[in-house]
Parts: sequence; C-alpha cells; structure tokens
Amino acid sequence: MESNRTPRRRRQNSNNLLLIVLIGFCILALIEIIYGQAQMRVEKERLALAEENNQTVQELKNEWNQIKEGTSVVTKEGESEQTVGSQEESEEQPKVVEQSQESEKPDDQAKAETEEEEDDREYDMQIVILGDSIMDHDRTESGPAAIIAHDCNAKVYNMAMGGTTAALLPGEEAYFDKWESRSLLGVVHAILGNIDGSIFDGYPAGDALKKCDFSKTDYFIIEYGVNDFLNGQVPQSRQLADGGTLSVSEIHTYTGALEDAVNRLQEAFPDAKILLIAPHYCQIFDGKTFVGDGYSVDYGYGPLINFARGTGYVYEQHRDENVIFYNAFELSGINAETADDYLEDGVHMTPAGSRIYAEAIARVINADFRPEE
Repeated sequence: MESNRTPRRRRQNSNNLLLIVLIGFCILALIEIIYGQAQMRVEKERLALAEENNQTVQELKNEWNQIKEGTSVVTKEGESEQTVGSQEESEEQPKVVEQSQESEKPDDQAKAETEEEEDDREYDMQIVILGDSIMDHDRTESGPAAIIAHDCNAKVYNMAMGGTTAALLPGEEAYFDKWESRSLLGVVHAILGNIDGSIFDGYPAGDALKKCDFSKTDYFIIEYGVNDFLNGQVPQSRQLADGGTLSVSEIHTYTGALEDAVNRLQEAFPDAKILLIAPHYCQIFDGKTFVGDGYSVDYGYGPLINFARGTGYVYEQHRDENVIFYNAFELSGINAETADDYLEDGVHMTPAGSRIYAEAIARVINADFRPEE
C-alpha cells in the first residue's frame, strides 16, 4: 500500500514543481510586460518633451522674425536684411534679442533725455564705449556707462546700440560707399571717417560721433557677443572643430570682426588702450519656460561660452599691444546662482547686475590707468 502511494506522491510533487515553475515564468513575463510598458511611457514622455521643445524653438524663431521686421538693417537697395539662418541649421533667427524693439528705435526719447550733457568738469580720462544693448539699454545714472564714468572719473561717450553685432551679417556689404551696417565695424569706420556717419543719426551713437574728439580717448571699450550668438548667422570664427574653414570673410565672423576693429583702432589711435569685454553669462527663456543658458544653448556656431572664449583669443593676439581683457562670462559674478538677482530677462541686467558688472569694469580700467594704487 505504501509503495503505491509513493509514485503518486512523486507525481504530485512533480506537478507542484511544474506549477511553481510555470507561475514563476508567468511572474517574469508579467514583470517584463510591466517594465516594457514603463519604458514605452518614458519614451513617449521623452518624445512629447522633444516635440514641445521644438515648438518652443519655432515660437522663438517666429517672435525674432516679427521683431526683426521692424528693426532690420538694410543690406541691399530697397531690400531688408533677410532673416536667413536658424538656430542650429541657419533656417531662421532665434528668438531672444539683446534689446526690445521699442528701445532700438532711433527716436527713443528716453535715451535722448538721459544722455549725458557736456560739462566743464575735470576728468581723469576719456572713455568711448562701443557695444550693444548691454551698455545701451539703461542710460540713466544706474546704467553701466554712468557707473563706469563715476568710478573712473571719466568723460564717457557711449556709442553702444541695442540689437547690434560685432560682425557684419550675411548680405551686408563691406564697400565704404555702400556701407549700411551699424555693427561694431560700422561704428569704427564712422569714427575713422571711412563711411558716412549719417546712418547713426537719431541714435545716441550719432550724437557722440559728432561731439567726441576721438584723438583724446584713453580707453575704447568693446563689448559685443550676445547678439552675434543669438542671431544664429554669425560664426564664432572661420575655423571649424574638424580643422576645416568656413567660406565666409573674417569680418562676417565674431572674432574676425573684433580683430579687424582692434587693428584699425590701434593704427588710428596708438596711444589709446582697448578693453575687450567678453559677453556675460545669459539665460534663455520662452515666456517663463527655461530653454537653456550660455553653456548649453547652441544656435549653430556653438554656445555663448565659445564666443566669450573667442574674445579672450583675440586678446591673446594683442595683449602686448595696449589691449586689456575682462572675462565677464566667468568673472562678473553673474551666473546660474545669481541670475535671478542680476538678470531681468535672462540677458539684460537688473540695476544690481549693472552695478556689479560696471564696477568690475571700472576696477580693471583703474588698475591699468593707476597701477601704483
């Protein structure tokens, strides 16, 4: 009787073991299904986020185009500057601009009213500022130009213009008799008398051009780079990472334009010093949505930090030739941790940001002008 029960027990045990194994396989299969579904959800979320980012970028491009329609630089007779070039593939302009459309208007009365007037005070030095809206957007006593003037006891001629680049944009001609660009090189050529300065009429830069005796200048401040980066059409340089070379002229690149400006100012004003200022740290937003910052966003020619380093490269070529350098991107104190306090829109500075930025520039100039102190 016992021997008959043993085979049945064994079969029962085998069946139980098989059942356990089947249950195990089922559990594993269920886990695999759940894991696969989770992966699918993650992938769908990733794709949705990517699509949302693409839409954000497109909206930025459209907003840039709308702004540029009212403020484009004329490049050919009867034709506005094309908004060719894209964020990464040069299809259209990116969205964040150096200055609002209203503040770029030539007849901006607020600028005219706050422009520094002539006086008979004794100054230690004369400074001419060539730049974009970082130096132009606030021309009150809390703006960077006024702070630099105060801290250096300097007569300052602020020729900065919002929305401008250092380089010529695609389509802008370099012939003096056809010149229409208000870029850094445009300002330099106007100072040297190479082009008709009337293209700056109505801008504070035009008033400074008529009033300033540039031969008395102790320091030319060159502050550009943010618009060159944001524009999406200005290469940082002609040199590519793979060793190749872009088929554009040097003055249509950021570092090439800086180099050309430095050379021309040095030749015309050998006793003046030139302070090159790298673009400062920026953040880019679509409304309240953070898109990226100067380390991550790339509109086709590298992030903003590359343009800052390009400024340093130009300085290295001229450091023994009356050229000094301030690396605002890494030394100004404006960074990811302080951006909420120092940047009002991710690009332009709050009064607090303008103060730390301008005071640092003044220290650089004073240390060079009065090395014994």
